[in-house]
Amino acid sequence: MSVERGSLRLSDAAATLALGAELAPLLRAGDVVTLSGGLGAGKTSLARGVLAALGLAEEAPSPTFAIVQPYAPPDVTLPLLHVDLYRLDEPGEVEELGLDEARLDSALLIEWPERAGPGRWADALALTLAVEPDGARRLTWAAPPAWGARWRPR
Repeated sequence: MSVERGSLRLSDAAATLALGAELAPLLRAGDVVTLSGGLGAGKTSLARGVLAALGLAEEAPSPTFAIVQPYAPPDVTLPLLHVDLYRLDEPGEVEELGLDEARLDSALLIEWPERAGPGRWADALALTLAVEPDGARRLTWAAPPAWGARWRPR
């Protein structure tokens, strides 16, 4: 069982939001989606697309300062934690957030997953966003076997 990899170009912010909306119905409790990329690459925009497609009426705030922003029904159709690990100083701090327990009944969207240390969330759909010279975004992904049959971006 191998990891499936690929990439696609997201021409603008609307395309990034649309990709999030495409991802939303694929999510299940227990899933982890990691969002990597530099500042301004579109990680939060992609997460906002997911949350809007799950029914969130207002624009989701960036969880940079809260670190963990939970969403639950009736605001969304699936319990989800939007997590931003940017402000963590060391990987051990992740344990204090209770994310493994939260996976029992929620999906996790995790920005800056590299702050959690190598090897964490090996079963995650790993998405990386990068800004291209013309301002578009390049999305690359690694989909482990658990995601292989579900993740087919257009």
